[in-house]
Amino acid sequence: MTLSRRNFLRASAVAAVAGTMTRSAVFGANDRIAVCVIGLNGQGGSHIRDITEQNNAEVVALCDVDRRVLERRAAELEKATGKTPVLYRDVRDALADDSIDAVSIATPNHWHSLIAIWACQAGKDVYVEKPLSHNIWEGRQLVAAAEKHGTIVQHGTQSRSDNILIRDIKLMHDGFIGKIVHSRGYVYKNGNRHAIGHGAPGAPPEHLDWQLWQGPAQEAPYMINKDAAPPSGLHVHYNWHWFWEYGNGEIGNQGVHEMDIACWGHNRGLPVYVQSAGGRYAWDDDGETPNTQATAFRFEDGSLLTFEVRNLGSFHEADGGACGNSFFGETGYYVRGKGFFDYQNKPIPVDIPAPDGGGKFERFFTAMRTRNHEDNPAPPQAGHPSCVLCHAGNIAYRMGRSLEFDPTTETFKDAEANRLLKRSYRKGFEVPKMV
Repeated sequence: MTLSRRNFLRASAVAAVAGTMTRSAVFGANDRIAVCVIGLNGQGGSHIRDITEQNNAEVVALCDVDRRVLERRAAELEKATGKTPVLYRDVRDALADDSIDAVSIATPNHWHSLIAIWACQAGKDVYVEKPLSHNIWEGRQLVAAAEKHGTIVQHGTQSRSDNILIRDIKLMHDGFIGKIVHSRGYVYKNGNRHAIGHGAPGAPPEHLDWQLWQGPAQEAPYMINKDAAPPSGLHVHYNWHWFWEYGNGEIGNQGVHEMDIACWGHNRGLPVYVQSAGGRYAWDDDGETPNTQATAFRFEDGSLLTFEVRNLGSFHEADGGACGNSFFGETGYYVRGKGFFDYQNKPIPVDIPAPDGGGKFERFFTAMRTRNHEDNPAPPQAGHPSCVLCHAGNIAYRMGRSLEFDPTTETFKDAEANRLLKRSYRKGFEVPKMV
């Protein structure tokens, strides 16, 4: 069955059109997996480079709503490979291309789940940048879509492909430093975080399809950054991270990497209680998300996970740099990048070698070939809980109060907070209900 753009445009008809499709492609040893990279300005550029370096895959198509970015990346790819990629402005056209085996998604956050679900329905495997969702509800729909259609979906938090972390977190799960009672993650990014300026409505540049860029978000005017020289878009191409309509703040930007490690090591699933406080301090700008945020989660067994965001000041007092993780067990502790210690601060030697394994895309393409989900280091079933904690922390911050959370239903025991579990989707860009 060919999944056409017209099918995508039918209101609430995407699932009906593609609902019976499953992934059945089997790749031979010499077959090259054909990939379309979607979203090219920032992280998408590294996707193109990393995939091009693989021996058994190639980027055959590119998709972006900004024509200038699309043409620039196409020229770079052609120079590097000698091949001309197929170009798309509309992701629905790319997903209707039967020659594409997989997509990698590096769009703004508010597009992640919808494109990934559409790709699953189109029978394509998916590498989706972090966070895999813009809100808690749609993340659960992506998990269900991957399970229903049998697609390989890999979450782009990267660390689950790190051989040292794979070894060390297994040791923690096996009780190497006793029961983990407290996990800590932090992001102290300050070198490239700053006030973003103020915006005023204006005409979008002709090379940008502003309607498509907004996608599932509610329609809003394009904003010109009045404080930029020369004037530029306030949201496009990076500062959307700091607006609730499109991004998830620092905890859902760089923070989700460390949150994923924290959840992986803590190994408790979802919490029963969350509190978060902070603010957007010092900067006079239109950004909405906090540049300083402290969040705490309590789990059913009483264990604790804490997470800090700070985009102001020094990070030199931190455990291991600008971003990091620590785990505290009953008999010792672990600092990412430094190793295990007892409570006299003496190193605990580890004489078990780290396992062999490739990088994130090598593992992704291996899983595509074997169709063995155990070869996928970061499936949505693992990535979704990490995103839930980021989203739940932001909801508690926005509510200004502590919240009880039901890990079974993935809802709060607070009706007002539950309104932020899901967004209101623009017509034609609704995330389909899979659960």
